[in-house]
Amino acid sequence: MKKEDFEKHRPFAGDKKPSILRRRVGHNYASRRIYLITMTVEGRLPLLGRLVGDADVSEGFPDAPRVELSPLGEEVRRCWMAIPDHFPSIKVLALQLMPDHLHAILFVTRQMEHHLGLAIKGFKVGCNKAYRSFLFQGSFRSAIFPCPPIPQHCCGTENPDTAPQDPAKPLVGFLFSRNYNDHILAETGELDRWFQYLHDNPRRLAMRRKHPEFFRVRFDLTIGEQTYAAIGNRFLLDCPGKLQVQCSRSLTDEQVTVIVEQTLAKARGGAILVSPAISNGEQKVMRAVLEARLPLIFLTPWGFNVFSRPGHQYYDACAEGRFLILAPWPHENRRIPLTREMCLALNEMAADICRH
Repeated sequence: MKKEDFEKHRPFAGDKKPSILRRRVGHNYASRRIYLITMTVEGRLPLLGRLVGDADVSEGFPDAPRVELSPLGEEVRRCWMAIPDHFPSIKVLALQLMPDHLHAILFVTRQMEHHLGLAIKGFKVGCNKAYRSFLFQGSFRSAIFPCPPIPQHCCGTENPDTAPQDPAKPLVGFLFSRNYNDHILAETGELDRWFQYLHDNPRRLAMRRKHPEFFRVRFDLTIGEQTYAAIGNRFLLDCPGKLQVQCSRSLTDEQVTVIVEQTLAKARGGAILVSPAISNGEQKVMRAVLEARLPLIFLTPWGFNVFSRPGHQYYDACAEGRFLILAPWPHENRRIPLTREMCLALNEMAADICRH
């Protein structure tokens, strides 16, 4: 939607609700840009394949985590890789199919006549055709690995543009949920992080399945008078030796280095470090603690939803039970600027956590 149209209709839209499926207002989705696309299978059913391998096995070994695609998953891969055949301006940079969702990186190499959403819609239409062909096969369940039965809501008219118009005809399912999530490349180095994120997805899923208690979001964790959403090892809060990490922005690099060494020594002695990692010094302490595989409680200003996961740099720490992320404020689809008042509040929360 163009920004002027958005502003014109906003007074009638009611309160804005957080959503990861909303397009960016004012962005030209036909322009030359790189996108990270995510979409999920309707009902989050694992129809695209199955995870195999061991979370503790390193990449390159036969038992390393990976996704074995089902026949339906192979068709989905074929449909995605065929997007440039129908839209020559689009280049597929990467694709990672998971059992119940997909991540992909698309490069719109030049201005398109149509917006990106039309290419995604065409891909979904092709996937729906493949899905329906499996639905009408008696060997459907055995062909796509053992999966839960297909629920009734998967056979509804979710998309009015592709739903059958004749009420006498049987209604069939749509493979993917309505809409999709996109991220638009904006920062230097972000593309490399995207490639790493896609490549590491099977390993992260294997780790979550092996240690589900450390990756499940909890929304009712109360410490003092503050309620947090939490991901990670909540038992770190029970440790008596919690230590707040707070570094002034005015510190020199030499002073920060000294603080990092002193803090690491205390962590090795049993202290549980607590910090929002706002200043440069606090961030250096946090990185050093993670690299040393020591426990840490991290306060983040960015809230969680039910599908939230720790960043890829925190996965190992979470799986090993040495990391806890606390979010005191609700989830927002877009990150809001961090104000001075928010920084002061986070530091006070860190101090309060150490007192309890």
